[in-house]
Amino acid sequence: MSLLEIRDLRKHFPVGEGLFSRNKGAVKAVDGVNLTVEEGETLGLVGESGCGKSTLGRTILRLIEPTGGEVIFQGKNLLAMPQRELRDMRRQMQIIFQDPYASLNPRMRVGDIVGEGLEIHKLAKGKAKRERVIELLHQVGLREEHYDRYPHEFSGGQRQRIGIARALAVNPKFIVCDEPVSSLDVSIQAQIINLLQELQEKMHLTYLFISHDLRVVEHISHRVAIMYLGKIVEIAKSDTIYQEAKHPYTRALLSAVPIPDMSKKKERVVLEGDVPSPVNPPSGCTFHPRCSYREAICDKIEPPLEFYAGGHGVSCHVFGPNKRA
Repeated sequence: MSLLEIRDLRKHFPVGEGLFSRNKGAVKAVDGVNLTVEEGETLGLVGESGCGKSTLGRTILRLIEPTGGEVIFQGKNLLAMPQRELRDMRRQMQIIFQDPYASLNPRMRVGDIVGEGLEIHKLAKGKAKRERVIELLHQVGLREEHYDRYPHEFSGGQRQRIGIARALAVNPKFIVCDEPVSSLDVSIQAQIINLLQELQEKMHLTYLFISHDLRVVEHISHRVAIMYLGKIVEIAKSDTIYQEAKHPYTRALLSAVPIPDMSKKKERVVLEGDVPSPVNPPSGCTFHPRCSYREAICDKIEPPLEFYAGGHGVSCHVFGPNKRA
């Protein structure tokens, strides 16, 4: 059984207009997502800015309340849980935020930031709390002397290590990594990615790794899901995505990834137009206005996410396993 199963998850933000904020429509940030995350794996989630990646991650944890759907974690529907039961379940599900500057309280010492979860869940206090926090700091590459310092005394990479220690404090099984290295220098990115992999192996963690950087996702992920305008358009094992991508959007993303060998050239796929508005998405396949392979059926019927052998899922009339056009 999967550790996490997401069924038809939706999050629509209402859009108001006028003095009395009459409902004009809704931003469909997450629009019918179905995913599974297996225990011990890293599922990479990739897409352009604004496609709904971070909203999906936060909706899974109920940091943002969903509009509809189900989130099944260890066989229990998180969206049907009362707050008291959900609070206990939060020990198993944590998040590492994108911005290591904004995600730490500047008025709290590191020991209190990392140890706050221990006190909230009544896991440790006093001397036991201090010993546990120091142990966590060592695990993420920091030192005991950092316990009494404030966030402004650290570099960006060190602050992200503090954020990782905070997420690990309550011994979670599942962590949403919401673009945890996007604001860091390249050399520091590699250190943080290696740290996450070491912790995953040591502590048997499961990650949902959100990023717009396909190079980083390739390095850390077992499987990769491609998101476009609130929907999953392709999902497969990491090697399959990078070598045998099917969806035109995935191919366009991969063609934009720089390659270190300047003697090798690859054809760049340039998409037509701009990303449509999530308030009024196109009919049928939401990608069809930008797709050079579109056919008559594409603007009329939304393609379901269908699977090839080996678990390679594609939402496309033209390149899907059950071609209709």
